[in-house]
This record gives sequence, structure tokens and C-alpha cells, in this order.
Amino acid sequence: MKQIIKIEGMRCKHCEQRVEETLKQVENVNKVKVNLKKKEAIVVSKIPLDSTMLKEIVTKLGYGVTEIIEK
Repeated sequence: MKQIIKIEGMRCKHCEQRVEETLKQVENVNKVKVNLKKKEAIVVSKIPLDSTMLKEIVTKLGYGVTEIIEK
């Protein structure tokens, strides 16, 4: 399962790393790749993750979530 989280408000590599490290700690997450230029995080997991939970995690870090795409 792959989910793409569109994120607003990341301004530097530190922001990118902060989001990536936090999402990696979520249960059932296998891989996370955050791209500052594309303003997105790609989360790969064995099972579908709750989009509301992912949005809450990112917004608690101080960033906005504009969309979550499930593939």
C-alpha cells in the first residue's frame, strides 16, 4: 500500500527530516520518503493506514496537509 501525503509549510531539509522520522515511527510503516521540492511524503505500508491519523501526525508537527492519495 502506498499513500502520498501532500504537505504545505516545509521550508528546509530539517522540516523534511522531521516529517520523515516521525512517519517512520507509525506502526505498520515499511518505508517513508519525504520530498521537499515536491511537497510530499510517500508512505509505504503492508496495510492501508488511516488517512485521518496520518493527517493528524503531520499537522501536529506544524505543517498543512492538502491531500492524501492512496495507490
